[in-house]
Amino acid sequence: MTDPLLEVKDLTVDYQAEYADVRALDHVSLSVAPGEFLGVVGESGCGKSTMLFAIAQLLSPPAVLIGGSVRFTGKDMVRLTEAELRHMRWRDYAVVMQSAMNALNPMKTVAAQFADAIRAHAKMTGKEIRNRSAEVLRLVGIDPAHLDSYPHQLSGGMRQRTMIAMALLFTPQLVLMDEPTSALDVVAQRALMRQIKELQVQLGFAVIFVTHDMSVVSHYSDRVMVMYAGQTAEVGGTRRMFTSPLHPYTRGLMDAFPSIRGNRRELTGIPGSPPDLGHLPSGCRFMPRCPDAMPECAARSPEMFAVDEAQVRCLLYDGQAHQGRIGETA
Repeated sequence: MTDPLLEVKDLTVDYQAEYADVRALDHVSLSVAPGEFLGVVGESGCGKSTMLFAIAQLLSPPAVLIGGSVRFTGKDMVRLTEAELRHMRWRDYAVVMQSAMNALNPMKTVAAQFADAIRAHAKMTGKEIRNRSAEVLRLVGIDPAHLDSYPHQLSGGMRQRTMIAMALLFTPQLVLMDEPTSALDVVAQRALMRQIKELQVQLGFAVIFVTHDMSVVSHYSDRVMVMYAGQTAEVGGTRRMFTSPLHPYTRGLMDAFPSIRGNRRELTGIPGSPPDLGHLPSGCRFMPRCPDAMPECAARSPEMFAVDEAQVRCLLYDGQAHQGRIGETA
C-alpha cells in the first residue's frame, strides 16, 4: 500500500473566549493518499474550515491548536517553525480560500501577486516569472492578457480560477480548497469543478475539498468525510456513501439531496439545529436530532467504528448487540 501523503491524528482546536473556551475541532483524524480527492461536508459551524486551516497551520487568534499531529510528506507540521512552514507553503502545499476577492490584493495586478509568490520560493528572472504566470493562467482557462488586470476587473469565476492558478505555480503535492465554488452560479460552479478535476488528474496533486454542496462531492471526490459538531461522523468511499450511508446524520443529508434519477420522492430535512459547541449534549452529539437514538446514546459518547472499508461514529455499529438494528438502518 502507498504511504499517505497527509496523515492527521487527533487534531484538536479551541476558540478562546473571555468566559470559556469553545472546542471547534475535537480529536479529528484523517489521511489522504497521493493524488486523492477527499470531499469534506457538513453543516455550517461543524469545523470544516477550522480543520483546513489547522492542517495548513494558518490558524490565528482566537483559534488555538490544542493537540494532535499533522504529518505531511513525513514531517509533523505542528512542530515546524514558521520559517520552515513558509518554505513549504505554495511549493509543497497550497490553500485556495473561500473568497478570492478577499484573498487577492486589490491594489496589485495578477502578475504582481504571482511574482510575489514566485520570488518568495524561487530565483527566476522577470521573463521566467512572466512565462510561468502565463502558463498557469492558461491551465485554468484564462487568457494571459489578464495578468495585467486587477482583481476587481475579473468576474467571480475568473478570480477563483486565478487563485487556483496561483496555488499551482509550483505544482504542489496537496491543494486545500475551502468552498471555492460557494459564491458562483451553477454553470460557473460546474465549469470550475470540471477544471479542478482535470488539473488534478493531469498534474497528480491531492485535494481536500471543503463544501456544503453534496452534488460536488458526489461527482468529483474519491472519498467523503462527513463532519458534525467538531467531530468526524463518517468517512468512506463516495459511491458507497451515496448508495448506503451508515450514520443517521449522513442519511439525513442524503435525504435532503435531490436526485435526477429514480423515483420521485419527498425531500426531508434534519429536524432541530446543530448543538452549541459551548454547551454540548451528553453522550452522542447527534442524539437530540437522531431518528435512531437509543437510551445509551444519551450517556455514552461513541468512538469511530470500522464497517468494511468505512468508519462511522455511531453506537448502532458497536459489536454484536446491535447487528439486527444495523441491518435495518444501513
